[in-house]
Amino acid sequence: MMRQSTKHRRGRAIATATVAAVVSLVLPGCSAGSDSARGAETPQATGTTPGAPPPSAPPTPEPNPTPSYPLSTAPRTVPAVREHAPARGPGWKPAPAARVVVPPADAAALSDEGRLLAGELKMGFAQSADPRPGDVELALGAKNSGAPESYTLTVGDGRVRITGPDEAGVFYGTRTLKQEIRTAGKAPEGTVRDAPAKPQRGLNLDIARKNFTPDWIEDRLREMGDLKLNQLGLHFSDDQAFRIESTSHPEIVSTPHLTKADVRRITALAARLHITVVPEIDSPGHLGAVLRAHPDLQLRDVRGRPVKGAVDMANPASAKLVDELLREYIPLFPGGAWHLGADEYQALVVKDPQASFPQLAAAARQRYGPAARVQDLAAGWLNDRAAVVRPSGRTLKAWNDGFFAGGVVPAAKDLQVEYWTGKELGARPPLAYLREGRKVVNLNDEYLYYVLGQPNDFAYPTGRRIYEQWTPLVLRGTTPVPASYDDQILGGRLAVWADLAGSQTQAQVAEGIRLPLAALSQKLWDSRTPSLDWAAFRSLADGLR
Repeated sequence: MMRQSTKHRRGRAIATATVAAVVSLVLPGCSAGSDSARGAETPQATGTTPGAPPPSAPPTPEPNPTPSYPLSTAPRTVPAVREHAPARGPGWKPAPAARVVVPPADAAALSDEGRLLAGELKMGFAQSADPRPGDVELALGAKNSGAPESYTLTVGDGRVRITGPDEAGVFYGTRTLKQEIRTAGKAPEGTVRDAPAKPQRGLNLDIARKNFTPDWIEDRLREMGDLKLNQLGLHFSDDQAFRIESTSHPEIVSTPHLTKADVRRITALAARLHITVVPEIDSPGHLGAVLRAHPDLQLRDVRGRPVKGAVDMANPASAKLVDELLREYIPLFPGGAWHLGADEYQALVVKDPQASFPQLAAAARQRYGPAARVQDLAAGWLNDRAAVVRPSGRTLKAWNDGFFAGGVVPAAKDLQVEYWTGKELGARPPLAYLREGRKVVNLNDEYLYYVLGQPNDFAYPTGRRIYEQWTPLVLRGTTPVPASYDDQILGGRLAVWADLAGSQTQAQVAEGIRLPLAALSQKLWDSRTPSLDWAAFRSLADGLR
């Protein structure tokens, strides 16, 4: 029979309601997701009638749980960041539609940094005052809003913001972000506040005794930029060769050499990476390549024997030639520092310079008075070359064994001491320079000299030894100077010297200095004891290659 009586339908409804009530009492926790609850929202689904008892209202569904994140940990970078404030959140990683953006007001200053980072992270680049979710924003902070080269990197709300008081600081923030993505695939939530301990951090390269190609030098610049190193010293004149094209004295230039166009490309890349290229024409010694073309300027001792690499300072033509070279190259190197050399002048490494070189002694007395000696003539030479370069506004540097004590002519007070040794005759312990109030840069030959072929008891420096034993206070040997002099020590450089040029290829040199440079970057960025042991640091540095 297809139709049911009204009485029969009413009885079914009562029975159904009774059963539902019993089930609701017995299993109260099941009501939210049960069929009876959904039926109460839609009566037609169960066949109930308007006369049935009203069902109870269903409970409000529970919301989906909010993701819970642990506190973030500091990023793993070389050098390590100095401060990280952790936060909870998913962090940030590059997404296909994300961009690196620079506010229009900062575009002239930061577009290079923005385009470089965008290319490295395979993101777009835009000038925009309105960052979108997923973007990385680069911006300059207010002037003097932090220490030079400092930066703040904040990850939150799906974005990254990097600010600094100068372009270099923002650039270093991008290096941190790049390494975070490389090591972990994402940047951790929170805020990094970072700044270097020392203002001078870098590599010194002897391109005179070994020809290094422009491409190889540029690769080292990129490596240095990622390590937050900011100085490349170029020693391009020595006894073996003179390695940069010259228009004033083409006769002294060796083959092969860097053209001036090569140098301009190198210095342009360095500037984009916030690296200063520090040129060095060493004098009055280490000029053998120049003297081969000008033998009349070579120093000779009392017996008429030529002295290797040394010009005759008593001959005015010697100073004229060197000054012509200085004036030629000053415009080629737009950086902020210049190295005048002054080391290992062979007239001053003999027992009695006055007796061995009477022409130098006579020139010293004639210029500086009856008490003057050969060392005073050398100090005057250094001061005269400094006077040629000083109007360009460069910071002036010289090797520590070119500063002499006890003479009548002191070295100019604005010369920074590049301290490399206490073993040369005339060289003094570091404290002698510091007590004079000199600013000092650390190139300790015990830890930081990479001498090709390892002659004269030199050993190739290791990253581990620098990382575990050396600090900027260790200027000579293995003993630090008192910490009270820390502010006078401006930083340091790893130095590659090509004494036996054929003993290593360019590739071997690059691999040999890789870990020492990484360790040096850590100790100059933060001279405190590192948190990672050497094995962990090396693993991290290897992973960032």
